[in-house]
Order: sequence, then structure tokens, then C-alpha cells
Amino acid sequence: MTTPLNVSFLGLGVMGGAIARHIGKAGHSLTIYNRSPDRAKRWQEANPGLAARVAHSPAEAAEGADVVLTCVGNDDDLADVVLGPTGVFSAIRHGATFIDHTTVSARIARQIVVEARDLEVHCVDAPVTGGQAGAENGTLTVMCGGRAEAIEAARPVMEAYTKRIVHVGKAGAGQTTKMVNQIAFSGILASLSEGLRFAEAAHLDLDKVYEAISGGASQSWQMDNRWHTMAKDEFDFGFAIDWMRKDLGLTLDEGRSLGVSLPVTALIDQFYAEVQAIGGGRQDTSALVRRLPRKGKA
Repeated sequence: MTTPLNVSFLGLGVMGGAIARHIGKAGHSLTIYNRSPDRAKRWQEANPGLAARVAHSPAEAAEGADVVLTCVGNDDDLADVVLGPTGVFSAIRHGATFIDHTTVSARIARQIVVEARDLEVHCVDAPVTGGQAGAENGTLTVMCGGRAEAIEAARPVMEAYTKRIVHVGKAGAGQTTKMVNQIAFSGILASLSEGLRFAEAAHLDLDKVYEAISGGASQSWQMDNRWHTMAKDEFDFGFAIDWMRKDLGLTLDEGRSLGVSLPVTALIDQFYAEVQAIGGGRQDTSALVRRLPRKGKA
């Protein structure tokens, strides 16, 4: 059994709230913080069996913690929560471990590691994949950037909500690996959308098409989990397009800094902008199919 630790979790959104629940259920002493206090209160009401202390600032959450985790919105949010005047690093103790699950730029991930080194804090940039379902089921995959000893210090807590923890490289490598993930799966969804509309126009039985092709070279997680919901115009779940566009923006910026051409990714980003323009920003990324009208329909 894992030795119980004092763990603080900051950011109780769809992903963070589920991760925090798994940490509490694993027996760790849990402190929670959210910039919107009402969300922390709702988290407590939804998890009555977990005794979590509510902190009123990131610094208060970090005081006395063995491990501090963040899962917030973007670079600015992370900088405020971690590096601000009342941020985590204003109060975290020497020897503690800091884990960030936010998808942000590699630049800020590296900046935070430099600050952490001066404080003698283990630091891991650790974006996740697996979506809302993975967070709720405790089956996320974590791609970790940082020193080997930092990943090992983080592992006992991360094992509570993951199925796979991969040390991909030095500081910032977790974030750039997440960018590879977004490049790949956005491309899969774009081609899956076109394939679905093509099958519909050809008057094919979509269930039979799935049965025929899902065991071959075109099989993917997206096909297995989104083909049928896309066919039924069901998109009110999963990873929102607004967040995908944020991630693709980070990816394209990083590509420019590396001198790497990403023409397909740039095109798909614009496709997602079209879906945002028709009100699909909060829908699952599979709503990309909405930009392709069914034959005979506007």
C-alpha cells in the first residue's frame, strides 16, 4: 500500500475534480483549491466520503504539502497560481514535489522548472491524455518531462488515477509530447469525419461499415469511441473544441519556433474555428464532422 502523503490539488474542473477524487480515495490527506470557491464547495458536496481541506489561496494549499498538483486553464492561469505573489512557490517547502497536469506551452513548463530548482522542489510537467472518461475511471496516460528523480517522487500519487506513466524526456518534453498527441488525433478525427460523410452519401449501413473497417488498418480509438456518436450527432461530452483550439494554437506556435511545417494541423485548426463559429465550441472534438453537411442538407 502507498504511504499516505499530504497532497494538495489546485484546479477542480472536469479533469482536475476527477483526479482529486482518486487521490483522496487512495488514502492521501487531501487539500483542495479552486479560484472559484463555489466549485470547491460543489466538489465537497459531490464527494461526501472524502475529508478534504479547502484552502483559500494557492500558497495556503502548498503549505506543508508533500506533493502539490495543478490542473488549470492556460499559461496565464498557471503562472498566476504557481508563480504569483500568493502562488504555490511562495509557500512550498524544500524537498516537496510539484506536478502540473495543465496543457500549456513548453516555455512556461521550462520556466517553472527553473524556479523549482532554486527552491529545491522536484518538478514534473505532466499533461495527460485519456479525456474525461479516463479521468473519471482513473485510467489516464501521463507524459512526464523532468528529472528521473522527480518522476519517481511523483509516481506514488499519479498511480492513483493512471494506467500509464511515461517519462518522455527533460523539462518541457511532457508538453511537446502532448502536442504530438494533439497533432495525431486531430488528424484522425478530420479523416474520420470525411469517411463518415462519404459512407452516408453512398447510402451504406454505417454499423456494417464500422464492423468491416474497425479491425483493419484504419482502426483507432477515435473510430471505436466516436464513429457511432458522430453518426447520431451526439457531441455533448468529452474534450471541448475550445480547449482543442487552445492546444493546437500552442502546437503551431511551438512548430514555428522549431522551424517545423505543420500544414495539416493548421488546416484542421481552421476547421475547428468553423465549428466554433456555428456554436460548437463546448462540444466534443468529434463535432468536427458538423462542418461537413450531409448530402442534400445545408
